Amino acid sequence: MRPVDKKDQSAVYQRVVLKNASPYHYMKVCLVLEDESTRLSAVELKQFIITGLKNLYGEVGAALTFDLLKYNEDTLTALLRVYSRGLVKLWSSLTLLGSYQNQACAFRVLQVSPFLLALTGNSRELQLD
Repeated sequence: MRPVDKKDQSAVYQRVVLKNASPYHYMKVCLVLEDESTRLSAVELKQFIITGLKNLYGEVGAALTFDLLKYNEDTLTALLRVYSRGLVKLWSSLTLLGSYQNQACAFRVLQVSPFLLALTGNSRELQLD
């Protein structure tokens, strides 16, 4: 807090609130498929997400920029990076995706943070020796 006017002897303070300055948000997501033996490559997963964006938001949604930073084909877990202004669009399209190649599926959002380092650990999965 800082004084607004130096001439005034009374203490008048202005509240300054800074919004998140991070341009990106990071999402750790897991795809749950009805048939657990089905596997997707990284390219297929990204195309699936783009299709979901296009179905919900049209061509504007399909143009949303996001990056698939890391993908594990065995667990179907991915780390996505999206501009902060597009986080809600991406999250909502992931939530509404319900089928992949005529089988039921769902995206589980495991973690979201504006800081990549925050996604390296999860206190819920902490194993103490």
